[in-house]
Amino acid sequence: MNTQSTSFQTVLDSLLDTKKDFPRSYLIQFSDMGTLELQTLHDIWPRVGLSRKLSLLEELESLAEEDTLVSFDDFARSLLDDPDAAVRVRALRLLNESEDVKLIPAILDLLKHDADAKVRAEAAVELGHFVALGELDEIPWEAYSQVQAGLLESARSEDGPEIKRHALESLGYSSDDEVVKLIEASLNKRESEWQASTLTAIGRSADDRWEEEVLLGLTDADNRVRLAAVKAAGNLALKSARTILLRMLEEEDDDDVTMSVIWSLSQIGGEDVRTYLENLLDQTEDDDQAEFLEEALDNLTFTEDLDRFELMSLNPDAFDEFEDDEEDEDEEDEEK
Repeated sequence: MNTQSTSFQTVLDSLLDTKKDFPRSYLIQFSDMGTLELQTLHDIWPRVGLSRKLSLLEELESLAEEDTLVSFDDFARSLLDDPDAAVRVRALRLLNESEDVKLIPAILDLLKHDADAKVRAEAAVELGHFVALGELDEIPWEAYSQVQAGLLESARSEDGPEIKRHALESLGYSSDDEVVKLIEASLNKRESEWQASTLTAIGRSADDRWEEEVLLGLTDADNRVRLAAVKAAGNLALKSARTILLRMLEEEDDDDVTMSVIWSLSQIGGEDVRTYLENLLDQTEDDDQAEFLEEALDNLTFTEDLDRFELMSLNPDAFDEFEDDEEDEDEEDEEK
């Protein structure tokens, strides 16, 4: 609980002062808020302009991505019934890492009954996190069943396409046979938005039965479809996609797609991938891109180690070869 009441009053005063930018250093005051602080904030909240509210929530979301120790769940939860739909959307996004199953009824209610389509679509997005947790048995089965049932209902409903597409994406984490049927049906929808959402669901499925569809998506003319296919190829670790992805590194014009290609290659691994990524790192002069490439190379090392141990589990003799390689590397390091 935040006990610095005087300091928090200063935060509230600054929030109301639209003549000055809201100091980023004050954002931490919204983490783990106590009941009194929440009440005080809500007393002045109607006097805060909408643009100021949205800016604050966006900054809090950014901070939450940078700092895993902060938690804005209490504040965000209190805004799920805010009169402004845009605030409700931002509040949902601020809850995207929460594992609190007590949130599920409120988010399901927004999915089913909110008057604003964007809020309902965002609710469908955020419920995907609970589907993933349910598949890992990290939340009670009853809670998982409620989430899955709610999303299936939305995916089959007469709701707008954005809501149905996001419901499908979130259901991608599920191993339920009904989800397989939904994915198969949505593959027949030729709109680019639907193709991208279907590939997103496929990438979350841990099921390579749709390998051919993913490979086809890698050459689609639409950037959204290519991006979703690239991510799916990486998430499914499709070895068959490696050659296409390596070629995309040289030919792709869209920066977002290119960055995803790099990460997907780090998830797939295999021949020539490390050489390509190291060459890119040597050539770049952009600090942010260099940092990203270094992270991708670290992830590639993890992928290679995982592949090696999987090989040893299938072939015990490979362990001796691994030991020999490690000894050779140690000897080379000593000589250096």
